[in-house]
Amino acid sequence: MKTLSYKALEEMNYDGYLLKEGTERVLQFGEGNFLRGFVDYFIDVANETLGEDTKVVLAQPIAPGLADMINAQDGLYTLYLRGKENGEKVNKKRVISCVSRCINPYSDYQGLLDCAKNPDLRILVCNTTEAGIVYDASCKFDDAPATSFPAKLTRFMYERFLNFGTEEGKGFVVLSCELIDYNGRELKKCVMQHIADWNLSDAFKTWVEEENEICSTLVDRIVTGYPRNEIEEITAENGYVDNIVDTGEIFGFWVIEGSEGLKTELPFAKADLPILITDDHTPYKSRKVRILNGAHTSMVLAAYLAGQDIVRKCMEDEVITGFMNKTIYDEIIPTLTLPVEELKAFAASVEDRFNNPFIDHSLLAISLNSASKWKARVMPSFKGYVEKFGALPKCIIFSFAAFIDFYRPERLEEEGLVAKRDLGNEYTVSDDRFVLEFFMAHKDDDNRTLATAVASNIDMWGEDLTSYEGFVDAVTAGLDAIKEIGAKEAMKHCL
Repeated sequence: MKTLSYKALEEMNYDGYLLKEGTERVLQFGEGNFLRGFVDYFIDVANETLGEDTKVVLAQPIAPGLADMINAQDGLYTLYLRGKENGEKVNKKRVISCVSRCINPYSDYQGLLDCAKNPDLRILVCNTTEAGIVYDASCKFDDAPATSFPAKLTRFMYERFLNFGTEEGKGFVVLSCELIDYNGRELKKCVMQHIADWNLSDAFKTWVEEENEICSTLVDRIVTGYPRNEIEEITAENGYVDNIVDTGEIFGFWVIEGSEGLKTELPFAKADLPILITDDHTPYKSRKVRILNGAHTSMVLAAYLAGQDIVRKCMEDEVITGFMNKTIYDEIIPTLTLPVEELKAFAASVEDRFNNPFIDHSLLAISLNSASKWKARVMPSFKGYVEKFGALPKCIIFSFAAFIDFYRPERLEEEGLVAKRDLGNEYTVSDDRFVLEFFMAHKDDDNRTLATAVASNIDMWGEDLTSYEGFVDAVTAGLDAIKEIGAKEAMKHCL
């Protein structure tokens, strides 16, 4: 069986959309599953919908990577977007053809720098993981390539400046997709630091400031990557070998914080794609973190204690689903600033996303580092609810009790706390070491003592939660209920 390529598709009389030739307008630092299942998908659909011919050059950010596989397939790959929409099962397949090639800068650094000489290149996209946007003082201008992404970017922008520095409109729009707050702003800080440390000219610094727009963005799609367990069936169905098949959920949303002019330059809206360009992405960040991620964090620990193991199965349980929806609609949405109908529409999509029949999302996997997750994802809604209503949010309080009960240890091992749920099986709690050692030190506390100790731990929460009137009483009641009637019945009492 032949490997996916333009020639192979031609011989198969493939009649789907393909863009064999085009103009390289985008350089993408990252060739992994996420960007190929998210950004490149959007560009590919825009090409077809609007009659555009934009091609994307991929740059492999680390060695080793996928460059050889991508180039062997002419940049083509098959993308499956799967899940539920409006309660209906959906499985969409598309051959993505917007990628022209992939450069490995570790074997062809000059090939990467040569892209800066392309007058049509305008958009730079990056997703180099949360650890990718860091300033590394050890990186030098002459590194080929530098270790860190910000250093690579600074050197690449300087090459652009050398070729087009006096020509207006030849700077870049940089779209940072890393999962950190204000990713674009943090990336720009690193670039400006490298400019200073490398003693690059004031003219270059001015050019970076005035001719380039480094945007913070919010990305939202679960990309599940190469479907290893299904690949034989997929290969037989397609009639070709694809070594870089990608899979993801149907839902996708991209918020780009940028100038008004970007709406014209990035014509995604004309293609009716779920991409929003705005002057402030933070309300959408809050919506995602507090509704989607907050629903996960506030629900999964109690659900695991109640006997569930994966998210999808939780959605088949009326009590757990009811608890999640009450948390979202009654306790989280009222604390957010976007229009209520927008928030409700996003919340409605959450249940479909959690109920994805193609993803077995483990509750224990989600439970990783739940202390910091509760602080970042749930605590802002708790505080907002108290401020707005002058009362404690019942479901959120119970989620805090479930968090404490989930962390009750039998013993502490190198991998984490070993705990046991009512079904009898042991599980491992993974978190920062100080969190694990704290819970081990309070292993034998009664419910009220433990609730008080956890709530007053300023290192965990950044403040003393016992200062909220009735907090300890409510959390203790939740712990008592879990012990006396079980986690599921205790959740039911919240409804």
